[in-house]
Amino acid sequence: MMNGAQQSQPAGRGKVLVGLMLTMTLVAMDTTIVATAIPAIVGDLGDFTLFAWVFSIYTLVQAVAIPIFGKLADLYGRKPVLYAGIIIFVAGSALSGISWSMVTLIIFRALQGIGAAVLQPIVFTVAGDLYTLEERGRVQGWLSSVWGIAAVLGPAIGGLFTQYTSWRWIFYINVPIGALAFAMISMNLHEHIARRHHHIDYVGSALLALGVGLLTFDLLTGGIRWPWLSLPSILICAISVLALAAFIWQERRAPEPVMPLWVFGKRLVLGSNLASVMLGVLVIGLSSFLPTYAQGVLHASALLAGFTLAVMSISWPIASSFAAKIYMPIGFRNTAIIGAFICLISGFIFTTLPRSTSILFVVLGSFVMGIGLGLLSTPLLVGLQSVVDWGHRGVVTGSNMFARQLGQTIGAAIFGSIVNASLASWLAHAPANLAHQLPQTVDTISQSFDTATASFSPTATAYLQEGFYHASHSVFIGLAIIALVSIASVLLTPTHFKQLDISDHPSDDTSTEESSFFHEG
Repeated sequence: MMNGAQQSQPAGRGKVLVGLMLTMTLVAMDTTIVATAIPAIVGDLGDFTLFAWVFSIYTLVQAVAIPIFGKLADLYGRKPVLYAGIIIFVAGSALSGISWSMVTLIIFRALQGIGAAVLQPIVFTVAGDLYTLEERGRVQGWLSSVWGIAAVLGPAIGGLFTQYTSWRWIFYINVPIGALAFAMISMNLHEHIARRHHHIDYVGSALLALGVGLLTFDLLTGGIRWPWLSLPSILICAISVLALAAFIWQERRAPEPVMPLWVFGKRLVLGSNLASVMLGVLVIGLSSFLPTYAQGVLHASALLAGFTLAVMSISWPIASSFAAKIYMPIGFRNTAIIGAFICLISGFIFTTLPRSTSILFVVLGSFVMGIGLGLLSTPLLVGLQSVVDWGHRGVVTGSNMFARQLGQTIGAAIFGSIVNASLASWLAHAPANLAHQLPQTVDTISQSFDTATASFSPTATAYLQEGFYHASHSVFIGLAIIALVSIASVLLTPTHFKQLDISDHPSDDTSTEESSFFHEG
């Protein structure tokens, strides 16, 4: 290890990996298990109009906090920050379980979001510390497999708890898992940090949180709570831009900036993170709208619709595990380009789906997308971790996780707007003889569709299904375009990944990339 840090001996790495997988289980299961319990939660706590914030606040807080905790892990070591993340997440889970109103649940979900913002980047950072370049692809596959398992088990467990006990147990279950993860890491991860005084960049952290938080809030609410070009949206965006401009000014003068400006100035880091933004857009686009397409257009059951998405979560870790066998001989950049091209193939499969098609083609497109995402994400993250020393690995990992999270937020806003606009136009141009039979707003379409056979004539039902098809097709075209942009983003990175010549000190020149660390191609 570098910068005065040494991790556990190889003999203990397997147990640490188990602890890291348990830690990742907290975040992965929470992502999939909560959605199944929303009807029961709303029925118990009320305030239906606020339920979307149960998810939005979790996403918002993560986007704000990820880069901050990535930096803290470089300053004070991975272990204490990881401890803090587990404790915060488990505390947020326990408090969510005892929520007495929707407002308190949202507040406690924000606390969970802070914990998740710690756990995601630090888990991958520790894995980068412990394992060699050749091993990291396989380890990334193991960590990614947690998400695949959660995609299958999460909804089932959530349904069982909701039906036979209480929705509150979907949060309580995190307590024993978190305790076991804490124990495994405590006993097996040994870290020795050279202690010295640090200058924590409080001002930079606050400005980053304000700027990113407002930007994320605007993306989550614009076009839903108010129009994009309305005064509230413009005002929030303007304050966000000012805060981010002040953040850049602060980072130029801070002794130990929370997000050093070389993160934005290095071709390697910038290109990799831009590709990760696109990756986040692809993930949220498919995750949000593929089940709706399967149910609303192809008449698939809820279980089968969930399976169409689960196969992506299964093929992703498989591809991640295999990535090392590719990037070792041909390089990180070339492997990521292959992954992006496979994502493009998946986008082409979806865009060519006819109005009536077999669910098997949808499953195939999802499976192919998972392969592409695995081959795109793993070499980018492992490549970044491999060209910096220990003292900067948390920053680059955090910036990559932040980019992916930001991509998901941007993607949700973009694709949500596309679908809403498409469906609104479809309803507005309905034939006169059908207009009075159809839902009057986009908000009520999905609710009406559950009881379509009972509420609508066959002609009206077919018209709604056709609207869903066109809206989904627009999303699929968007996925193909984003896959093309991801290829261009990877091409921004240098042909050879080299050890970065970097410094956090503002007076240091960080414009060059020297000293070959891993030769590609």
